[in-house]
Amino acid sequence: MRNIIELVRGDITVLAVDAIVNAANNTLLGGGGVDGAIHRGAGPELVQECASLGGCRTGDAKITKGYLLPAKYVIHTVGPVWHGGNRGEAELLKSSYHSCFLLAREYDVRSIAFPAISCGVYGYPMREAALIALGQAQEAVAQNAGLERIIFVMFNEEALQVYREMAAQLGIPV
Repeated sequence: MRNIIELVRGDITVLAVDAIVNAANNTLLGGGGVDGAIHRGAGPELVQECASLGGCRTGDAKITKGYLLPAKYVIHTVGPVWHGGNRGEAELLKSSYHSCFLLAREYDVRSIAFPAISCGVYGYPMREAALIALGQAQEAVAQNAGLERIIFVMFNEEALQVYREMAAQLGIPV
């Protein structure tokens, strides 16, 4: 496998990539955390476009323009809220990543940046989420030769370290 998966600590809204992923809520109209930061960075046109999309189901994804962001597109996905792991959370989180990668392929996205979906206020345990995220990235690389760069952008050093450990466990060179 090509070494295209990167792990960084930083601000996803300043990355010059084809697409950034927004850990959105079901309304797609903005919220806290990375969702709020993306909406603030993109400007008011983003919320106007999102309002026309009719929301988004958990585990699904929708794409918009990036507007004032350096990224051409924003892929909005709704990850699951953690309820202890017995309500299909893992399958929904896999579906969120898979849906993002399907849109990336459809829109010829070559570079994409992800936050730690569902790991903020939705409470998903970081280790379990990182394994799912990185596993889905491995699958996407195998299925989409057009992908040149997948960046996981962490909000703090602890999250970055967890992702590094899980990448090592999966044999992903980062």
